[in-house]
Amino acid sequence: MAGALAVPAHAADDKATPIATPAQPNAIELGTGPLPGAKNPEVWHTQYGSRFARNVTVATLTPFLPDPAKASGAAVVVAPGGGFMSLSMDNEGWDVARALAAKGVAAFVIKYRLNQTLPDLEENEKAMRERFSGKQPPPRPDPAQFLAGLAPQIADARAAFALIRKRAAEWHVDPQRIGMVGFSAGAMLTMATTTNGEDAKPAFIGNIYGPLAPMAVPADAPPLFIALAADDPFFANAGYGLIDSWKAAKRPVEFHLYEQGGHGFGMYPKTTTSTGWFEAFVSWLRMHGMTK
Repeated sequence: MAGALAVPAHAADDKATPIATPAQPNAIELGTGPLPGAKNPEVWHTQYGSRFARNVTVATLTPFLPDPAKASGAAVVVAPGGGFMSLSMDNEGWDVARALAAKGVAAFVIKYRLNQTLPDLEENEKAMRERFSGKQPPPRPDPAQFLAGLAPQIADARAAFALIRKRAAEWHVDPQRIGMVGFSAGAMLTMATTTNGEDAKPAFIGNIYGPLAPMAVPADAPPLFIALAADDPFFANAGYGLIDSWKAAKRPVEFHLYEQGGHGFGMYPKTTTSTGWFEAFVSWLRMHGMTK
């Protein structure tokens, strides 16, 4: 039974199916330009009852604004995950943003540029199976190489913060209360934006089932919220150095380790306590005075 709890509620719908690009009428181009050297066009598919984007070459930001009567002034840039090869737009993007807006928090889903993958879904899935078959150890670039590879995505995140601050009055947002929450690869982007985003400077950050390797923490690092499942196959067995780093720097950090939930639980309805991460995150924002 425990194994069944560690997969999404939509696990029976695990086959990826191509779909037409959905309408995104409120999406705003971030102006960071097309991905250099990109040849494959943006494509979409469904899996686990959620929509995914691949081969994103032009970054966008989609606002989800609360009722003005409920607007708290807080705002969050929401960064979906997908290994920088896809984006979980429903489960880790739009669904999160709608839930935040219902709590009075303006949310902005960033569809950041991605590493190119094969345009044909079946061919791409075959290539991914071979890549993660375990026959060869995955490449582990040093931190400097990894950060250099994220240059387009960090530029997209910086542009998102700049756009929100520029239109803060229109969107009823306090420029001093704009944070960022990311999922898996989106959590990696959140951490990279925090330490290398220069003018982005999130007021608070959320790392949802991202890696927890130790890192150098800026003296003015923002409050950090972390949620991870103990049965996460990717990041649950490498220690919790990130928490120790934040504590050593005497910066605020809150960590929720859920017994079950696997990887990618996001906003999926599940029977595990990992579904409580969202309410805990909102309560944490309230504790820090972000939703005053």
